[in-house]
Amino acid sequence: MTEAEGSFDRVRVIKSSRPFSLRLGELWQYRELLYFLVWRDVKVRYKQTVLGAAWAVIQPVTAMIIFSIIFGRFANIPSNGLPYPVFVYAGLLAWLYFQQSLTQSSASIVGNAQLVTKVYFPRLVIPLASVASPVVDFGIALTVLLALMAWYGIVPGIELLAAPAFLALALLVAFGIGLWLSALNVRYRDVPYALPFVAQVWLFATPVIYPTSLLPADWRWLLSLNPMTGVIEGFRWSLLGTGKPSVVVVLVSLGSGLALLASGFAYFRTSERQFADVI
Repeated sequence: MTEAEGSFDRVRVIKSSRPFSLRLGELWQYRELLYFLVWRDVKVRYKQTVLGAAWAVIQPVTAMIIFSIIFGRFANIPSNGLPYPVFVYAGLLAWLYFQQSLTQSSASIVGNAQLVTKVYFPRLVIPLASVASPVVDFGIALTVLLALMAWYGIVPGIELLAAPAFLALALLVAFGIGLWLSALNVRYRDVPYALPFVAQVWLFATPVIYPTSLLPADWRWLLSLNPMTGVIEGFRWSLLGTGKPSVVVVLVSLGSGLALLASGFAYFRTSERQFADVI
């Protein structure tokens, strides 16, 4: 028997996974694919654009100017003793990362249909890459906030060390919702049409353009149910030194994020076996 006759092709047997089967070892095995997808998303986003990465700054700066004129000057919305442009830009920075993550992750599976139907890999890598790549835009836009803080003489304190934790919380919430949306979008193509409307309503239900203190005390508990409330309040506190966010609000945001992640993970695992057939 020759070597060619005695050789066999390696066969991978794919078994359906349980809804809460983590398979973290498999995700680690495909970590290079995750890096490739993140890098690809970043390059594609600015490929053949005139302004390139400047678009990561144009959107939040434009929104900051509009909100500062309408809500800061005309409506005289309070800003916790801070200049309103700095106050609203810090909120927009975290919010736009969240919004961009939802937009990209919701379309991630459908957008990678050829990859999903032809190659085996953990499908979780795709929505995970979609919520990781906007961190690059977040970092670029953060430089404008630092410039605004320097202009207004705002010096961050030791609370700055907590900023990455609140960014991680935003990623956690975005990933949990992104798992739901990416799986739902495979079966129901209404998701891309409904998401902009939902995101717009969600923006005004989040303390981005106003502080939580603007609401009556009896209604603040309702605002705390929004998982992004703890993110926005905590991010402002860590960078700008505003009032320390309530521990309850942060814990509710963390709990909501974990619940969204667990439920989204279970739904994604249950649905992924049908992706190649439905997509």
